[in-house]
This record gives sequence, structure tokens and C-alpha cells, in this order.
Amino acid sequence: MKISYKKLWMLLIQKDISKVQLRKDLKIAAGTMSKLNKGEEVSLSVLLRICEYLNCDIGDICEAIQAS
Repeated sequence: MKISYKKLWMLLIQKDISKVQLRKDLKIAAGTMSKLNKGEEVSLSVLLRICEYLNCDIGDICEAIQAS
């Protein structure tokens, strides 16, 4: 299984929030932001902070993709 954050990027666009603004507001480390950009795993606590910030559910920002 792989993880996709495509929903997160689309939600940011809808809410007119840049990746830079998200990173600054939540004080997300550069390395963690890099992992999000590359579709790599990040800690659940970071994902939950993003959900709280965007007022959404975890399923609204990421999804598990079956690896082929």
C-alpha cells in the first residue's frame, strides 16, 4: 500500500492556502513537508494537526492506494 496526499493538495487549492502557508501556520518541519510532497509516510500526529487546521477528516486529505 502507498499513501496519496492528492486530496490534501486539492483541498488547499479550494481553500486558497499555499503549501508554504500551511507549513508556517502549523510549524511543519521542512523534512516532513518534503515527505508529504513525495507521497511518503508522515506521522499520524502531523496529519491530525493538518485536519484540525483545515477542519476536515483524515480521509479528506489522504488515501491508501493499492501498490501495483
